[in-house]
Amino acid sequence: MMRGRQSMAVAVRHPSGDVVVHSEPLNARLYGSVWAKRPFIRGVLMLWDTLALGMKALVFSANVALEEEDEEKKPLPLVAPHAGTPAAGTAGEGLRGEAGGDSMGTEDRPHPNPLPLGEGISSQAPEVQPTPQQQADVAAKDAFQGGMMWGTMIFAMVFGVGLFFVTPLLLTRLVESRLPNNAAASVAVEGMIRIALFMGYVWLIGRLPDVRRVFAYHGAEHKTIHAYEAGVPLTPERVRPFSVAHPRCGTAFLLYVVVLSIFVFALVPRTSLPVRIATRITFVPLIASVAYEVIRFSGRKQHIPAVRALLLPGLALQSLTTREPDDSQVEVAIRALQRVIEVDGGSAIAGAPPGAAPAPVIV
Repeated sequence: MMRGRQSMAVAVRHPSGDVVVHSEPLNARLYGSVWAKRPFIRGVLMLWDTLALGMKALVFSANVALEEEDEEKKPLPLVAPHAGTPAAGTAGEGLRGEAGGDSMGTEDRPHPNPLPLGEGISSQAPEVQPTPQQQADVAAKDAFQGGMMWGTMIFAMVFGVGLFFVTPLLLTRLVESRLPNNAAASVAVEGMIRIALFMGYVWLIGRLPDVRRVFAYHGAEHKTIHAYEAGVPLTPERVRPFSVAHPRCGTAFLLYVVVLSIFVFALVPRTSLPVRIATRITFVPLIASVAYEVIRFSGRKQHIPAVRALLLPGLALQSLTTREPDDSQVEVAIRALQRVIEVDGGSAIAGAPPGAAPAPVIV
């Protein structure tokens, strides 16, 4: 999935082998509002919309993949024989026998019990099969205009907050009696557990074959955006040499969230467990908004040595969430970016022209 200034596009490899693309404009009321330009507030708004678009893109991809299964289960259309047409012959042969008045051979005689039209068998010719892109358009309508994914998205957020923010606190409580009697030590241990859980979770899901394939597409996206920002032609051969790590990646953003939480929760007094759980949940938007601003700043200032040092942990972590893609996967990423460039009138990644400084967008 690629997101530009005015639109987004998602490209998927159809079971037929074709690359199908869906694009649509971004929410103008959201991206054009005053709140979308205010620091810290804009981070929460953009991240919520990005999460929603990502979930819809996953549903769209799944719908396209299911086209192959639907085609295999679809029965073949049947054509009824004409009254003067043999069951195992051509229509021309039967009609020729009737029109010419010639005697009919055994193979040219009408079926002894012809079915009336409309009864039991269809007399219509087989329907024209829709193209892969037409099938994808239907799948996109279900994915991007339906509301079924909201429950999944809410469940995913609850699971994420529970696993990475509440669970570390509960685990820390088990060893808190052995720690120095101060809040800083408790928060530090909680932060270490949070980092270990996050990295362990990413490593574990990366072992699944389907997720590894998704991570390869993730690497293809990064390579393609690197190539676009460098101003080189968007072809698999020219895109292939670029790195799979990108400073504006969502993986780096998540790492910033995990690390920043240590400093934020260190400022919260150590109170009762229910209150501390409540702070872990309610402070997530605040931490995410700060992390978003860090991503924006580092994307603009990565030429500064100190900022490059700040980017290194996030770039290193991407070795867990990206894989080297093959040319077919790079082609899919290129098609998505080309659609965004086309729809946005040549100003793709948040208006950054080829060769310009990277724009502050999470990819």
